[in-house]
Amino acid sequence: MIQHHTKIAFNPCKLAISCAVALSYAALMPNAHAKTVTVSSPDKQINIQLSDDNGRPEYQVSFKGETVVNPSRLGIVFKQVGELGEGLTISQFTQHTDDNTWQQPWGEREFIRDHHNAIIATLTNGKINIDVEFKAFNDGIGFRYLVPKQTGLAQYSTLDITQELTEFSLPDPHHTTAWWIPGRGWNRYEYLYNTTSLAKVDRAHTPFTAKLTTGTHLSIHEAALTDYAAMVLDQRRDGTFRADLTPWSDGILVKTQPGFTTPWRTIQIGSTATDLLNSDLILNLNEPNKLGDVSWVKPGKYIGIWWAMHVNEKTWGSGDKHGATTSETIRYMDFAAKYGFDGVLVEGWNEGWDGSWFHNGDVFSFTKTYPDFDINAISEYGKKHNVRLIGHHETSGSVTNYRQQMSKAYDLYQQHGVTQIKTGYVADGGDIKRIDDQGITRHEWHDGQFMVNEYLHSVTEAAQRGISINTHEPVKDTGLRRTYPNWIAREGARGQEYNAWGTPPNNPEHTAILPYTRMLSGPMDFTPGVFNLAPQGLDAVNRVQTTLMKQLALYVVLYSPIQMAADLPRNYVERLDAFQFILDVPTDWSDSKAIAGEVGDFVVFARKQRHSEDWFLGGLTDENARSIDIKLDFLEPNIQYIAQIYRDGDEADWLTNPYDYVIEQKNVTANDKVMLKMAPSGGVAIRLKATK
Repeated sequence: MIQHHTKIAFNPCKLAISCAVALSYAALMPNAHAKTVTVSSPDKQINIQLSDDNGRPEYQVSFKGETVVNPSRLGIVFKQVGELGEGLTISQFTQHTDDNTWQQPWGEREFIRDHHNAIIATLTNGKINIDVEFKAFNDGIGFRYLVPKQTGLAQYSTLDITQELTEFSLPDPHHTTAWWIPGRGWNRYEYLYNTTSLAKVDRAHTPFTAKLTTGTHLSIHEAALTDYAAMVLDQRRDGTFRADLTPWSDGILVKTQPGFTTPWRTIQIGSTATDLLNSDLILNLNEPNKLGDVSWVKPGKYIGIWWAMHVNEKTWGSGDKHGATTSETIRYMDFAAKYGFDGVLVEGWNEGWDGSWFHNGDVFSFTKTYPDFDINAISEYGKKHNVRLIGHHETSGSVTNYRQQMSKAYDLYQQHGVTQIKTGYVADGGDIKRIDDQGITRHEWHDGQFMVNEYLHSVTEAAQRGISINTHEPVKDTGLRRTYPNWIAREGARGQEYNAWGTPPNNPEHTAILPYTRMLSGPMDFTPGVFNLAPQGLDAVNRVQTTLMKQLALYVVLYSPIQMAADLPRNYVERLDAFQFILDVPTDWSDSKAIAGEVGDFVVFARKQRHSEDWFLGGLTDENARSIDIKLDFLEPNIQYIAQIYRDGDEADWLTNPYDYVIEQKNVTANDKVMLKMAPSGGVAIRLKATK
């Protein structure tokens, strides 16, 4: 649904004063050589300057008069034609502004405004042209390269990128704080975050978040990553990061041809940490929905035969402790039906889990079940009880084996009414296994161009069968859920399972950093809601380092349209009073607002349930206890609400007393405040139920 739309194109010779686009004097003259082009955000707080004054194209960014990105290089190096960077000059440009509102079929907010000013500048060395497009929004900027088909490239059917010259030069690196995880290591984003000065960063994945000495917050990422390698940030000299693209196994970064467009390089900018959380920049830089009617994509909540394997009560493989059996699945479906869950995730039902499956993904069959799992009986039972079977495919990184079986595997799920699949790509960072055209085994990175295309292929194949994909061990999210709304969630960070066996488990600040880093890219299937926080005792290394109330808060703070109640059913039955919040909290929202927080310290979110007047509030803190006054002015005026409050008790502490909690209720309006009192690694969850 389009609410309103305005698009204005500008002639550089007839600059409209009302548009926040300014050009140098030379650029205003017809056919003049432009040395500097400037574009500003609609609110004029962000300013981008593109210049060729130093004999090469460079950009810089200011925010409220403060330089937040120093002059930084642009360009690409190709194997066939060499560098397109040094020696490029600005030959011409076009400008436009857009202001429209579009509707998400599901999401953290229903309507999103896309309001930006833009320029497209042509850079040339006299033989070959490359365009660079900048968009300036009130919440940040995006830019990308466009390499059109042209006479200078007519002889090349292919172009191999060997380096991208894009830089992000940030000020005062020894005093700027950064939150980051290592880029291109053995793992695929599943690290605890580092908090260091900018100068101490080596190579980092994105989203990469920093706080300047002035208090301005930045997050560098990318949008619309398709048919291209993912970008890692490589610090070349203090404060200056280069876009380091993840290579193919043969060393080429990107294999393409004339007429291609790169992903957007993005910088979200805000005065406060919560400004980053309220940004829609990444989604706005993606293309609209390409799938048509996606009413079959359904947000919801699920339980699963999953946590039992992580705590060693069950196994993925066959045998006496096999978790994915017919009887166990029906038991979970009965629990789901009783408490209103939409589906049951079943992992380990298919042949291939026995033995060293982690190291041998070739053995998986995605259509043959173990003898103790009757998919026909289970799917029929689920239909009768209005509980869907949620599918699972673990590839162990053997993507050729998965590709060869994908069509039949998705057909099988479609036949049995499975509309969501969790796909897994467990493998170390560069151990994705493929077989090339000559039958030779190659090993690729999770976020190289090959796998970027492989992940998207699974999503489009699933869409043809009305199936949504929840990718684990994924390539990072870059907002493609707007274009392919059945890409309903991803993992892409350390999730709950690390608390069962990780060395170390997730620390108290982990979920206070995720909203400002990983979550800026899109929904995460974190799998919250563990109620037995220390199955091996409070002194055990492997335990959940939160209070029980923080587990409830995660359902509001860490957004996903498909939230899991991760624990064993019996642990919920023991605490039905707290379990009620999980039953009540929705997963689809008409509005979301981050209303307080600091990176790594705490965060408070308020979200409004879609098609309802009810709001839900979630707050959590790191290892430090906090008391925060929160205004309820986000509520609708002239409506009274019943605040159902789930909070830490006075003696609560994640380390010694995580189960001390209080559930209370009071009447509130938009004129009131609430005190959020959170224990060390604690939290609070509130349902604000509108009354008539």
